[in-house]
Amino acid sequence: MLRVLSYNVRSLRDDRAALARVIRACAPDLVFVQEAPRFFRWRKSVAKLCRATDLVYVTGGATAAGPMILSSLRAHVERTEDVLLPRTPGLHQRGFATAVVRVGGARLGLLSCHLSLQAAERHDQAGLLLERLRALDTPYAVAAGDLNDRPDGRAFRRLAGSLTDAWAAAPWGGEFTSTPHDPHQRIDAVFTTEGVEVLGCGVPRELPGVSHGDLLAATDHLPVLAALRVPAAA
Repeated sequence: MLRVLSYNVRSLRDDRAALARVIRACAPDLVFVQEAPRFFRWRKSVAKLCRATDLVYVTGGATAAGPMILSSLRAHVERTEDVLLPRTPGLHQRGFATAVVRVGGARLGLLSCHLSLQAAERHDQAGLLLERLRALDTPYAVAAGDLNDRPDGRAFRRLAGSLTDAWAAAPWGGEFTSTPHDPHQRIDAVFTTEGVEVLGCGVPRELPGVSHGDLLAATDHLPVLAALRVPAAA
């Protein structure tokens, strides 16, 4: 079983100790980060987060315009690639952090994303995400991130049409991820390719060690935790 966490950390501008406690309590094997630090001494900030959470840096951050992947020591990294997406003038640069890893006997592709606030660009980026996931050429894959879109939105539906929306497959915990003080929408999600079994997915509100106060203080999104069963590689 793999524990996968997706979390928008708002460039670590909030309570870093609370953020670390939430991540540690989730005990993830893989963490798909959005809004990782991107500017002055960003690698140092990421290194501090890794030390505080007993994780290691895999790829992304400034080099992917925000998305990042971290892992536990269970994961063996085969290769990584940070991808910058076509940019619409006047809008933020966006990117994907991607990797191929082995965890136990399972081999899978990973993609962390933070899609555009602009609907047309976001829809195009969803298509690029599907292309990039296929290009990883792995038997199974997981994509996760801040979609800036709800399940009835065009970009979200484009992804859910080709991938398994983990919350819809096996809802567990809380549904809404934005905002911590007024949860009213699900704009963060974990998606899997065919063959990956979703055991449960949602906001880990009732997980031992995850306090309401820490969820409010850590950042401006709530995390999404998924338990997945990935078949062993042939």
